[in-house]
Amino acid sequence: MSECTHDCSTCSANCGERKQESLLQKPHELSHIKKVIGVCSGKGGVGKSMVTALLAILAQRRGMKVGILDADITGPSIPKAFGITRHAMANELGILPEETHMNIKVMSINLLLEDVNQPVVWRGPVVAGAVTQFWTDVVWGDLDVLFIDMPPGTGDVPLTVYQSIPLDGNVIVTTPQSLVQMVVGKAQKMAEMLNVPILGFVENMSSVKCPDCGKVIPLFGDGQGLEKAAAEMGLPVLAKLPMDANIAALCDSGEIERVVCDEIAPAVDAVEALLK
Repeated sequence: MSECTHDCSTCSANCGERKQESLLQKPHELSHIKKVIGVCSGKGGVGKSMVTALLAILAQRRGMKVGILDADITGPSIPKAFGITRHAMANELGILPEETHMNIKVMSINLLLEDVNQPVVWRGPVVAGAVTQFWTDVVWGDLDVLFIDMPPGTGDVPLTVYQSIPLDGNVIVTTPQSLVQMVVGKAQKMAEMLNVPILGFVENMSSVKCPDCGKVIPLFGDGQGLEKAAAEMGLPVLAKLPMDANIAALCDSGEIERVVCDEIAPAVDAVEALLK
């Protein structure tokens, strides 16, 4: 056996002195980001993008400098919600994010495509590479918090985000159905396996208010399933968001920044606590 040179990059031996190489990537040299928060779920269709947008909007209203990295390459919806139709530009420094009316910085694959209606038919490694470039090649500038709108599931892209970007916290989005909560539990376990801190849960579509009598109706369950599951995991339920036709309409028209959603405030409190 040859003498150890202590250079693990050129050695295939699995010895006790082998060092685990970090896969974390450095952000662009002109990006100064205090905190990075992932918004994830183990399942699609639970409203991750809407929750990401609402978190960013309230954080910006509280005076924070905010950005959104849309990591859902094959199903991007952040630019549509904010009414951004311009293409992102680049210069000798790197890729420049677009800004919303409230000056929230945004980067999404839809800002780079010639035709936003064309599907992104890429294999996993290419998709994961694009997400990494949104971290390393985009000039985010000075941000208090960067929210990452994650794709659903526990595949290539979430794994790439967790391993390549230093996340300071994760917000897990779910809905009241027990089936969804079971799948969301896998996202929670994945984050813990990769040592990503979890801030807590946001339950979307928690209830709907009758427009006539004002009664709050839990259409998909009474929410006790999530409370029990969260207690077993030792995690808080940060917020429960109602189904609101006004929010949906503003999102569809690209005016989500006009939304006032007091229910999301405790989740933003958890993010703000990290900054303090």
